[in-house]
Amino acid sequence: MDPPLCVADFERHAGAVLAKNAWDYYSSGANQQQTLKDNVDAFKSYRIRPRMLRDVSHVDTALKVLGEEVAFPICVAPTALQCMAHPDGEKATARACAKVKTCMTLSSWSTTSLEDVASSSGSGLRWFQLYVYRDKELTRRLVTRAQSAGYKAIVVTVDTPILGRRLADARNRFTLPPHLSLANFKQTETAAKLVTGRQESGLFQYTASLIDPSLTWESVRWVQSLTSLPIVIKGILTAEDALEAVKCGVQGIIVSNHGARQLDGVLPTLYALSEVVAAVNGHAEIYLDGGIREGTDVLKALALGAKVVFVGRPILWGLVHNVSHTHFLPKLSRLPIAG
Repeated sequence: MDPPLCVADFERHAGAVLAKNAWDYYSSGANQQQTLKDNVDAFKSYRIRPRMLRDVSHVDTALKVLGEEVAFPICVAPTALQCMAHPDGEKATARACAKVKTCMTLSSWSTTSLEDVASSSGSGLRWFQLYVYRDKELTRRLVTRAQSAGYKAIVVTVDTPILGRRLADARNRFTLPPHLSLANFKQTETAAKLVTGRQESGLFQYTASLIDPSLTWESVRWVQSLTSLPIVIKGILTAEDALEAVKCGVQGIIVSNHGARQLDGVLPTLYALSEVVAAVNGHAEIYLDGGIREGTDVLKALALGAKVVFVGRPILWGLVHNVSHTHFLPKLSRLPIAG
């Protein structure tokens, strides 16, 4: 096999070598997957108006995100269950992000504990993604542990009161391989385990029984009361919700449709970006995830007002290729220049 040269090459390799259970979980979207396609196609609908004769012999892509410097405007989105892609999973991702000086967002549903991820990446910049559980004490402990372990922001996912209908996972009755668990929870806790569903995926049943479906803006304020860390809201697609987030005093908003894994038929994130940027009017930092596959995609998102972008699936494809990201992430870091 020829060495991979682009994200699509890494993706093809992952599809060829991953177990069906894992590939379908990582790659699929909700229902008929219209939004999954739209997220990528939205970038293709924009054209670039290049300017010439600009000195690019020395280019500095560094910037600050919530006051912390990153080397380039590509950060890592929270992607769950990374040890299905590579035994080092989230630790490999965290090490690579630290090495190339960008931000890693760790999923609540990590297959490595947040403390182990922190110790593996030293002073690297890490955020922690939070689902609000019905069990508020469990939720509080996650926030407290993340702050104690040196994470620099709490990213509250707000688009998952119930899990999206992912047909591939339902057909596979998805569950974790027996040697893996949701490592941010004690093995004695119900939250640590996925069970095999009879007609649905184990994750669908997990979410239905444990994640709080009554989440409101008051829930966001409650999370704010638990920590001195900045709060970032993930899953906003409209100006109206962006304004509510600003009223809550959040420091960041990720324009996201959960990688097209929640509600099929919503706006692709690139199309939602401009109205969110206009509504927020500088009162919070705006980021975007979903559909980014080329360096020019990053450029388009930045031109439309995103401060940085977050990538998810491409990171998994790099893990599967067994590169430990030491070559893969630096390639991504050059995309805004060389794309």
